[in-house]
Amino acid sequence: MKTILSILTAATILAAPMAQAQDYRGHDRGRHAPVERKVIIEKKKVVVHRGHWKKGQRLSRAERARYAEIRDYRRYRLSAPPRGYHWVRADNEFLLIGAASGLIAGIIAGR
Repeated sequence: MKTILSILTAATILAAPMAQAQDYRGHDRGRHAPVERKVIIEKKKVVVHRGHWKKGQRLSRAERARYAEIRDYRRYRLSAPPRGYHWVRADNEFLLIGAASGLIAGIIAGR
């Protein structure tokens, strides 16, 4: 009986450090304090896309039909177009286009 008792005592002494080294996976999950997380918000880059228009470029009839002609140019603070030209708004740019030829004579960024 003494040998069995001494073997069990020795086994508990040797097993105690191994039991403490194991991860604790208790049944009180979700009751821990909330974990703080750092959220880093980077500044948004503003990319300005310039139009692909160039002075002297020719617009086809299909392109000219797609953009609306501006008749009240003073509303947009544009100068009066010369005879044979008219203002057209393409996206956020104003193009001065020859009515007969379709050539771009001037480009002004949107205001």
